[in-house]
Amino acid sequence: MPIVVEATRGGVIEARHHIHAVAVSDGRIVDSCGDPALVTFFRSSAKPIQALPIVRARPDLDDAEIAIACASHLHRPDQLEPVRLLLTKAGATEDDLECGPEPTRLAHNCSGKHAAMLLLCRERGWPRQGYRLATHPCQEEMLSEIAAAAEVVPSSMPTAIDGCGVVTYALPLERMAHAFSRLGTIDGGARAADAMRSRPELIRGDGAADTEVMRLGDGWVAKGGAEGLLCAARDGLGIALKVEDGAQRPIRTGLAAFLTRLGFATGDLADVPVENSRGENIGELRVHHSAATR
Repeated sequence: MPIVVEATRGGVIEARHHIHAVAVSDGRIVDSCGDPALVTFFRSSAKPIQALPIVRARPDLDDAEIAIACASHLHRPDQLEPVRLLLTKAGATEDDLECGPEPTRLAHNCSGKHAAMLLLCRERGWPRQGYRLATHPCQEEMLSEIAAAAEVVPSSMPTAIDGCGVVTYALPLERMAHAFSRLGTIDGGARAADAMRSRPELIRGDGAADTEVMRLGDGWVAKGGAEGLLCAARDGLGIALKVEDGAQRPIRTGLAAFLTRLGFATGDLADVPVENSRGENIGELRVHHSAATR
């Protein structure tokens, strides 16, 4: 059964979210709720893997620069500064970013990934124009990197265009969890994971599931993705969660339920109030009794 997270308002259940979750270690499923074979797009959860080529090519990058390459940031000043540093090292400017203006190209939540891709183009001697396109060598390398991490044939992955314009990849949740379980053993992966753990506030921000699970201080590395996805890893265990309806709000509650089921401490990860525009607490997110709690 999937994990069911209920949203309440004034004590009345107003919505239910179904979450599929899987945990993988040593290439095998160790636990799951719902459908571990569910195919969905990797979206921004793929960023730590997409960052690996530049992490290997530029060992001089510091924690902030690597973390922002893996981030879906909120364009705070502390998050934009490492994006600017990556652009400088790439010999590029904001105008070279092909992520679109949200509200500006620099402020786009994927600008760190795009800046890292521009730097990779410089290191490889590739043209920077069109680096986001599937036919560009940059995206061809990204495709190979994702397939290698998930241990699948590249041609087996359906692809599409992500929200920021680059290629995104469809995989079963089990393969995503497997890829994250291997992050520490892939060349450059341990460096990327260490940078993310050292600067979790750059990955997203306060309250975000990936930032908060890394703040638990138990060795977790985590990255969320659009449409209700989150992937994480610790000590060779990889997990992937997908909210069936694509909502983001139940991820923390569902993640806490799944980690508890796996025997991990979760601190206050599950404590997600439902608030109105005045900041008043008018409900809660809670796990309905299901396979996740047995």
